[in-house]
Amino acid sequence: MKKILIFIFIGFLLIGSKPFWEDSVQPIDSSPSALMSTIDSLKDRSDVPVAIRTLIEQLYSLLPSSSSTPPEPEQEVETPELHPPEEQLFSVHHIELGNTRAEVEQNLGEPERRTLNEYGVHWEAYHDNYQNFVMVAFDDEDIVRGLYTNQDLISSSTDIELETPKSLVREELGTPESAIRKVLVQYTLNDNDEYDLFQVDSMYVTLFYDKHEDNTVTAIQIIDKPLEQNKKELYAPASEQLKEGLEYQLFDITNAARVEHNLSPLTWADHAKETARSHSKDMAENHYFDHINLEGQSPFDRMAEDNIRFLSAGENLAYAQFSSIYAHEGLMNSAGHRKNILGNTFTHLGVGVAFNEESHPYYTELFFTK
Repeated sequence: MKKILIFIFIGFLLIGSKPFWEDSVQPIDSSPSALMSTIDSLKDRSDVPVAIRTLIEQLYSLLPSSSSTPPEPEQEVETPELHPPEEQLFSVHHIELGNTRAEVEQNLGEPERRTLNEYGVHWEAYHDNYQNFVMVAFDDEDIVRGLYTNQDLISSSTDIELETPKSLVREELGTPESAIRKVLVQYTLNDNDEYDLFQVDSMYVTLFYDKHEDNTVTAIQIIDKPLEQNKKELYAPASEQLKEGLEYQLFDITNAARVEHNLSPLTWADHAKETARSHSKDMAENHYFDHINLEGQSPFDRMAEDNIRFLSAGENLAYAQFSSIYAHEGLMNSAGHRKNILGNTFTHLGVGVAFNEESHPYYTELFFTK
């Protein structure tokens, strides 16, 4: 009987209080703790009808109290003691461009995942449940040609490391590149100061900044110069293999960011991936970019239509970023998207990618709690 009264009350609360919550679109949260928070905010408001406030007072004690806490991160893995690189300006997790696969795997073991990236090679992800996370790209001879991390694994012969201010980076490395040339076309870069690209010796170094942490270094990508120059277009040709690669890369990078912020990694949701892919494909084919599709469906409508059960959910979208790395770093600099990425109540994530006719990728992330 108690449960029946609770459900009746919840339904009445949502209908009766609609003018006070209808502007909230994303994320949606129907968990007990969220309902309690909503009730707390309404029960003492003078503009709530007397009948609703009376019902709240009578049935308030019937709602379950929420004493649960988000799951704790996995047991911490020891972070390696960093030292300056031996030959290059930068290293990641003691790995430098030019190292061999044997040298990498002697220290890091086997990769957790291997997926195609926009350079036509594979990002190989090494981590211990997303702690000490690094992605390494090898050439056909198993020589390191690319590196990425968004964790405290950056070392340099300069004073640059994770959380170094942008101003100090530019003091050390000079003026960043403003454009990059692909064959006969020159592409303007970075009109929002979220990252700096430097050409240093025989490599391209991209340092990403966190606007919410005083514009300090939050990630690094290092690409061998010949590998970058071999990429003839800004956007790689679309393919099924690249689509899957970008999806898993965004998932892994997101989890690495969560762990770096002392949150538990999310579980891959294959069903939600299909829902996310469908929305990305719809946007790409019909030339729009919005959480609401052309049929008027919200992310939550689409999830419900695909029989995805959730207590809380949120959606992130990105468009025309060069890669999953750029997509993630851009999302982290947007307050609403960042809130979803670092949401401590979410447990699952599905990522779906689709390309338009110009091979520009559309990304959809669906975060939710079952």
